[in-house]
Amino acid sequence: MKDKSKGYRIFSICNYILLSMIALACLYPFYYVVAASFSNPEALMRHQGLLLFPLQEMTLDGYDMVFNNELVLSGFANTFFVLVVGLIFNMVLTVIGAYVLSLKDLMLRRPLTLFIIVTMYFSGGLIPTYLNIKNLGMLDSLWSLIIPGAIATSNLIIMRSAFMAVPEALSEAARIDGASHVQILFQIMLPLVKATLAVMVLYYGVSHWNSWFNASIYLRTPSQYPLQLVLRNILVESQTGDMMQDIGAARSPQVQQLIKYALIVVSSVPIIVVYPFLQRFFQKGVMIGAVKG
Repeated sequence: MKDKSKGYRIFSICNYILLSMIALACLYPFYYVVAASFSNPEALMRHQGLLLFPLQEMTLDGYDMVFNNELVLSGFANTFFVLVVGLIFNMVLTVIGAYVLSLKDLMLRRPLTLFIIVTMYFSGGLIPTYLNIKNLGMLDSLWSLIIPGAIATSNLIIMRSAFMAVPEALSEAARIDGASHVQILFQIMLPLVKATLAVMVLYYGVSHWNSWFNASIYLRTPSQYPLQLVLRNILVESQTGDMMQDIGAARSPQVQQLIKYALIVVSSVPIIVVYPFLQRFFQKGVMIGAVKG
């Protein structure tokens, strides 16, 4: 027993060391970006190797240029609009669709479910989708980022499985007492699948927050761009010229790098702050949705 106990302790120590090194490797790039965003741009360009602290005197010039830029502010506003309104559409339609598909006495339930699952593997393609959105008059509109993706099939299936995991006796007892489907859904089903609802909010929320591809296809007016498309244009296409305002900063590669680091931090912090509050529901919600179906 002593040998096993000693071996277990050695394994645990090695395991902790390995996991700590992996965690450090994952966290350091973000820490580097944060430290670089507060660093002196001239010193940052000369620096090589690891960056543990902001270089020279801390500066907020990068954040000043980011928060005083109209494109970034409109990007935040557009992203929050798509996030809030999109989440409402996502959750309402997903919950209603999943509840209907979870009803065992629903006519043609299996063929209908199979038809929906097929859309996970086969889509109409980019060009037909673009033409469809154009004919619906949603080009250059934020609604093109909300309505076409109102329901994610994978989330619908998870939500359906969560409803099916609820004991059927509860809904049967409610129906005997005269409850309607709306009452059963809101008073019985939803309170019992709160963890899965939190997971759905997280899935849809992260998807909206990180989305830029659809915006790059359907939007033409820069003031309509969401934050991630603004971030992409700055990082990939180096469109930082209009952000260099008269705060004593020259139009130089050093300042451009500072702007990029500051914008990465600004665009990442909101979702990082929200995630810990939903993380405790994450594993439980996914497991509940995978029990049955």
